[in-house]
Amino acid sequence: MIGRLLIGGEWVTTSEKLPVYNPYNGDVVAEVYIAGADEVAHAIATVKEGFNQISQLPAHKRASILRRVSELINERKEELAKTIALESGKTIREARTEVERACQTFLLAAEEAKRVTGEVIPFDAVPYGEHKFGFYIREPVGLVLAITPFNFPLNLVAHKLGPAFAAGDAVVLKPSTVTPMTALKLGEILLEAGLPPNALAILIGKGEVLGDMLVKCPEFRVVTFTGSLGVANEILRKAGFKRVIIEAGSNSAAIVMEDANLSYAVTRIKVGGFAVAGQVCISVQRVYVDARIYDEFKKRLVAEVRKMKVGNPLDETTDMGPMISEAAARRLESWIDEAVNRSAKVIVGGERKDTLFYPTLMENVPEDVSLFREEAFGPIILLYPYDTIEDAIRGVNNTKYGLQAGVFTNNYRRALDIARRVEVGGVMINDVPTYRADQMPYGGVKHSGLGREGPRFAMEELTEIKVITFDMRNVRRNG
Repeated sequence: MIGRLLIGGEWVTTSEKLPVYNPYNGDVVAEVYIAGADEVAHAIATVKEGFNQISQLPAHKRASILRRVSELINERKEELAKTIALESGKTIREARTEVERACQTFLLAAEEAKRVTGEVIPFDAVPYGEHKFGFYIREPVGLVLAITPFNFPLNLVAHKLGPAFAAGDAVVLKPSTVTPMTALKLGEILLEAGLPPNALAILIGKGEVLGDMLVKCPEFRVVTFTGSLGVANEILRKAGFKRVIIEAGSNSAAIVMEDANLSYAVTRIKVGGFAVAGQVCISVQRVYVDARIYDEFKKRLVAEVRKMKVGNPLDETTDMGPMISEAAARRLESWIDEAVNRSAKVIVGGERKDTLFYPTLMENVPEDVSLFREEAFGPIILLYPYDTIEDAIRGVNNTKYGLQAGVFTNNYRRALDIARRVEVGGVMINDVPTYRADQMPYGGVKHSGLGREGPRFAMEELTEIKVITFDMRNVRRNG
């Protein structure tokens, strides 16, 4: 496969190409052209014109385009799923689920395109507003820079593009260099669905080169980014006078109380910890279990983890594929070694073969090592028994992140009390923090992010409020 840049509705080549590797076996699955300064300038010029086009489209036409995108994704679902599996290492079953979610994300965005509304302002609520009547409307911000990661190369792109086009914005997209082909195929679909060709540019290149160049461009009104905290801090430092929407990861935890349905909790925690080889922002990384049921919970979870089949993502029976690169797998391996040298214990797993890292459970991990302090972004779960719920809540909150958390219990009064006290953007009662519905407001507190995603909530970030007032004393009354 050859990936060309998308600028002004045309597929563009340059003098430099970058290989795209299959994380499972190292095969080159594609080559993509790399954008430089000339392509950046060209792209910005075209999306400026594209903004004039898409912002003038009636809401029902923008909705129709996005609905058609959803239909076309569904028509090409197996092709897209295979592309996702080949370049990201997701199992084919996980890839199919992502494609189904992307269909829904664009459909949700299509529905929200018709709901970009304002409201009447009660000016007479203050004495100096007695003769005023007015309201506010929402208008598109203009040019948006979207930077997306490797782990959801279709649906996270959908979460950037769908709301932006629904709002009437134009976008330059910089997808991950390790998973660019999925985004380029989506570009084909968007053009076929009738998107104004100049409303989208897709540029490929390394973050430290192309990303820096784009982030510093003053023409962008909004930068929307999903990725690591380190890169997020660099974007905030370099973006200048722009609105920045960030999802910067997490170190998510779940609490399992003594009255929880253990079989269900074990099943969900296994999924939440090892889906996409643990490379999910809301992957389960830490689990706090009531000491009275800790041994039984651990025994059941170990048994389930040992059943998992790790290997070729295209094999329909594979439960977990590789990590995105050997460097990522080696980094996790080094963190485990650090923890073991500090008295931590590997219960199961801990083994690596090239990019394959076998699902791992650990206990006795100190709170001052990397595995506890940082986002592991790999297939590992740390188990901690707790004596009081206060201990569990303290543990959950003992992180610089705060994206989502899970609580397993049959006592909903206690669950709601915990939900109010954990420092996160979302609490999943009787589920793992890894759960996300694409229409919900998704985002975190502390260092996990700024702003919220989900089409309706992203559109609030991607529109500007304009207030319009009338002085009724100067309005001519007819009749």
